[in-house]
Amino acid sequence: MAPVTDPSGFGAGTRLTFHGPLSAQRADRLAAELAARRPETVADYGCGWGELLLRVLAAAPGARGVGVDIHGPDVARARGNAGERELADRAAFIEGQATDHASSADVVINCGAYQAFGSIPVALKALRALVNPGGRMLFGAEIWDRTPTERELSAMWPGTTLETCLYLPDVVDAAVEAGFRPLRIETATRGEWDEFESGLATGAEEWLLANPDHPEAGQVRDRLDAHLSIWLRGHRDAMGFAYLTLGASR
Repeated sequence: MAPVTDPSGFGAGTRLTFHGPLSAQRADRLAAELAARRPETVADYGCGWGELLLRVLAAAPGARGVGVDIHGPDVARARGNAGERELADRAAFIEGQATDHASSADVVINCGAYQAFGSIPVALKALRALVNPGGRMLFGAEIWDRTPTERELSAMWPGTTLETCLYLPDVVDAAVEAGFRPLRIETATRGEWDEFESGLATGAEEWLLANPDHPEAGQVRDRLDAHLSIWLRGHRDAMGFAYLTLGASR
């Protein structure tokens, strides 16, 4: 997600519950499944503002959790969320690189942030070493739902190529090769994607409507229009998002 550089707050995700295409219903189910084995420790690498981690901790009252993210404002938001939910005594949030703060846990979460460890195959191997015997991991990553056309690729983020994403079977293969067994394989719906992409821009669009003559309105408008083009002419219906619930042997 792009850093906030305009007064509208575009890119901050303040209108979003999750930093990715994820519904509350799916998140609650995933959290309940991860908490079902009564983990004592939970780690989220690339935690954003900690929503998934906090939901797992709420479902596993005996667990303590650590979230790591490089984006300071998200970490601050996570700490505030933990306090509001009376989970601050069980949730710690660290601003920094995941690889500098990695430690093993009964449940590991890594959604939309595998790049902190390298490519998907490299990341899965590194993350496998962080999951305690008998533990679980929730791994989320962008995938190709279908092969994008050249026109779609050219409309996506600069530098996007066919090698940017894997296909779902290849991600699952990489997880198995890393030493996991896939317990659940699922992908985001179009509705979850639309909610996420729309939610990224809603606050800024409202700001623009209320401040059309602001000195920075043109910059905000350009960023919003670029966002719309990347989404609607680029990755929509071509790019998906996989959620893999993975098990580690004892």
